[in-house]
Amino acid sequence: MATTLRVGAVNYLNTKPLVERLTDFAPTLDLSLDLPSRLADQLSRGELDVGLIPVVEFFRGDNYTFVPNIAIGSRGPVLSVTLFSKVPWEQIRTVALDEGSRTSAALTRIILEKRYGVKPHVQQLPIASQADDLTTDAVLLIGDRAMRACLPGYRFAYDLGEEWTAWTGLPMVFALWAVRSGVDLGEAEAAFHRAKEYGLANAGAIAQREAGALGLDPGFCRRYVSNVIRYDLGPAELAGMKRYRELAEEVGVLASGGRQRPETFVLPSPLAGECGEALRAG
Repeated sequence: MATTLRVGAVNYLNTKPLVERLTDFAPTLDLSLDLPSRLADQLSRGELDVGLIPVVEFFRGDNYTFVPNIAIGSRGPVLSVTLFSKVPWEQIRTVALDEGSRTSAALTRIILEKRYGVKPHVQQLPIASQADDLTTDAVLLIGDRAMRACLPGYRFAYDLGEEWTAWTGLPMVFALWAVRSGVDLGEAEAAFHRAKEYGLANAGAIAQREAGALGLDPGFCRRYVSNVIRYDLGPAELAGMKRYRELAEEVGVLASGGRQRPETFVLPSPLAGECGEALRAG
């Protein structure tokens, strides 16, 4: 009898192509949906076997591996990770960070400190709270609510995917399928790749279906999942992950973990050779 694998994913538009028909391709998967930060905690506690978690939590994890060549990332603007600010970067002194975010929260601190020399006071913005009511200089929103937000009281809307690539010249990886140590995916691994292939091939139908509930234009949703979000995890993305990890360590956002170092990544064939080189380069 096949062993049930407990899988957790995020219920955002950008994850839909990765989970479309996933349980059809592997009926032994028990799929649940939650915030990325909560999924990371569930994977850490052993309540999940596989989680689509923030990449910063992959680095904090205890010898996690990952499903190869699948990620949620960008090469330039990402549209769903936005720092709204009343003042330019250099003048930010207080910032509220979306409760659902960990990779993007760390990215905000990395860019502020390492690129602009700013160490602001940080507070959390709960999921149920309205960003319009904040008094902070800036607020980070992620996912679907970032794409819906206008926040007219904030003069600037900084796209963190665009900021990262303009600064480093590298792709930004926000999340990946992390696998808990000791878990063998076996034949179920192929289901993750089949779901990705199917989801991207049916991006238009997914966008049309999801747009109404999100209050977004179907055409915008189609372009977002087809042309903005990058779902591959190749050498360039792994190089971006390596640089992100180095900077995250420098600003101290891996203090609660950080056991997963780039040189310990398990890189399944056929990516092992060239991706290993990308991670070791520096």
